[in-house]
Amino acid sequence: MSTLPKVSVITTTYNDAANLERVMDQVARQDYGNLEYIIVDGGSTDGTLELIRGMEKRMPGRVRWISEPDGGIYDALNKGIRLASGEIIGCCFDRYADNNVITRMVQAMEAEGTDGVHGDLYYMDGERIVRRWHQGQGSIRSGWLPGHPTLYLRKEVYDRFGLYRTDYRIAADYEFMVRILYRKQVRLSYLPEILIYMSYGGTSSGSIGAYLQSLREGHRALRENHVPFAWFTDLCRIVRVLVQFI
Repeated sequence: MSTLPKVSVITTTYNDAANLERVMDQVARQDYGNLEYIIVDGGSTDGTLELIRGMEKRMPGRVRWISEPDGGIYDALNKGIRLASGEIIGCCFDRYADNNVITRMVQAMEAEGTDGVHGDLYYMDGERIVRRWHQGQGSIRSGWLPGHPTLYLRKEVYDRFGLYRTDYRIAADYEFMVRILYRKQVRLSYLPEILIYMSYGGTSSGSIGAYLQSLREGHRALRENHVPFAWFTDLCRIVRVLVQFI
């Protein structure tokens, strides 16, 4: 029996078969030996289910999935977390830097005895790098936070702190990270290398309006988690984002 902790990787999707096929291929190529793949579909009608069934054949016994209407991406992520049987949980919506990423992440967590791991990422427009996320380690108070697509956590973190709040439309991932990291109750390993190539133009970065809403929700997250002088952290976050484009 494998001594490696089981890792559950979650992908959420809805009527996006072409992109799902690319993402599934990325997960299947990972060389980690104890991997479970969770696919949460919102009830697609574009051939997504046929792709998922094909993935079951490619990764026999390691795919779990559900297809039904949901309340958006954070509701879908929560469904995936509830389905997951792994000791470590992460997500995949884009492209791993190589086929060894999950192995290196788990090795760092196991060697350092931490609750999770994160690393660097590039935002991509096709093959062009438009934003570089190199935040290292830091504090929520100073505007720092992990790159969410690179954040893999032990399941017990979700058991202790709860899931994503579905009353946030854009920044539930930020609220969750503030909740678990502000008081330093969760320890993370950091890999100072590119782990994920992420498509630019997602929910929070697709337009100026979306970015402003993300900032408003982020400010709310700070206040609801009792971070003092939330405006200062807001300003630090903006500066950190701006320097990522240099």
